[in-house]
Amino acid sequence: MVLVRDYIHVVDLAYAHLKALEFLKEPCCEAINIGTGNGYSVLDMLKAYEKASKCKVPYKMMPRRAGDIASCYAKPTKAKELLDWEAIYSIEDMCKDTFAWQSKNPNGYR
Repeated sequence: MVLVRDYIHVVDLAYAHLKALEFLKEPCCEAINIGTGNGYSVLDMLKAYEKASKCKVPYKMMPRRAGDIASCYAKPTKAKELLDWEAIYSIEDMCKDTFAWQSKNPNGYR
């Protein structure tokens, strides 16, 4: 079974938080989904990382873990309507930027 998730670039997520802070000029409670609205499989992500890194990534197909749902992705229409926000980065952008950062910071922040 293929697992599908809504992966989002950290910069898109940061912009969504900034838009939410602007929206919260007056105290209120509002649930807003943040995501691309598109589902990608782990294999899609693996292929995008291979393209970004120009390296083959070894992997092994395994059964789904207990409790994993098959598909989970956001419906970001409310974010567009209320926050005037939508994701702009692709999975290729995410993988390219993650690979570039990790290559420059192999030990993390330290």
